[in-house]
Amino acid sequence: MSSTTMPMLKAYPKSINLDRAKLAATIDALNDCAQACTACADACLSEEMVAELTTCIRTDLDCADICAATARVLSRHTGYDANISRSLLEACATACKSCGDECAAHADMHEHCRICADACRACERACRDLLATIG
Repeated sequence: MSSTTMPMLKAYPKSINLDRAKLAATIDALNDCAQACTACADACLSEEMVAELTTCIRTDLDCADICAATARVLSRHTGYDANISRSLLEACATACKSCGDECAAHADMHEHCRICADACRACERACRDLLATIG
């Protein structure tokens, strides 16, 4: 399955102040992480030990919401404000670190947590990489 992120960025009629390939990779990582976190929270709710996964579920849902909002904002370029993008990317990297750590703690028992932790780590790296390019 291919992403429409890069074709949409290429189709944008004006200049974009960020490296389009890095921006596309970050938006894709954000969307992947949001999906993984949502699915992980749902899978946690189906586990017999659901009460012990409360923090994981909450962290998953927070991370999914932050990633989804960040992806949407980074997909808009008209009237771009680097300060808003920077703040969102920093918040997202923090949420991904927290969620990745929480899911990693359950990864030996739950495959969905391992998959989610990997998605969070990849998204955190992508956010930090893009942050490094914002002036």
